[in-house]
Amino acid sequence: MPLTLTPVNGIPLVHPGDNLSQQIASAIRSAQIELQDSDILVITQKIVSKSENRFVNLNNVTASKEAVTIAAQTEKDPRFVELVLRESKSVLRKRPGTLIVEHKLGFICANAGIDHSNVQSLGGNSEDWVLLLPENPDESAQRLRHYLENEFSKKVGVLIIDSHGRAWRMGAVGTAIGLSGMPGLIDLRGKPDLFGYELRVTLVAAADELASAASLMMGQADEFTPLIHVRGFPYPLRDGRIQELIRPKDLDLFR
Repeated sequence: MPLTLTPVNGIPLVHPGDNLSQQIASAIRSAQIELQDSDILVITQKIVSKSENRFVNLNNVTASKEAVTIAAQTEKDPRFVELVLRESKSVLRKRPGTLIVEHKLGFICANAGIDHSNVQSLGGNSEDWVLLLPENPDESAQRLRHYLENEFSKKVGVLIIDSHGRAWRMGAVGTAIGLSGMPGLIDLRGKPDLFGYELRVTLVAAADELASAASLMMGQADEFTPLIHVRGFPYPLRDGRIQELIRPKDLDLFR
């Protein structure tokens, strides 16, 4: 089966408290997509965070001494840095314009995933508002999946993605931050290659591969395409979680 990715339009601007599950189901119906077993819905993090009211006004944040020190080193707003520290386990790298941390969820990213872009104001100056990642993206994905499976009577997967940079590479790519009903990692060790050689180390980050493909269709600016329908995912669906994709510290050669 070919892999097909279809943009699903029709989701309005999401506000805190909106029933995102209902909005997604309505958009699927409006797009006249007939969900099938093993389909996957890829959802941008922003609309999940907005529905879960992960907005923060910087005027309500008091910067700690550590945040003030790091802000001077990185040329960032101390209040913004304070939020990054609250959302992080540790700071890994810092320089003017850059702050790389280990997020509380385990992955490595810039600014703990906190974003200014495409964040509408909830009152006052829009520059004062930022958006945090969902508190638990796996749980968010699971809630969405259970609703959609009950609504459409089909077994589907849900993937929540964000844009991250990567070590040794320029530019941002779509990256999985939460998933439900689908694998994050595919273990091909022990499988034969084209010539019968037994694979020994091959692990496929299938969720990240799909996240990157979907991100191409979502765009990074004003495209307003927060939902992608996927059919033909080349691996069986199963229960998965984001921890599958996070490299243990003792195996991380980049720190």
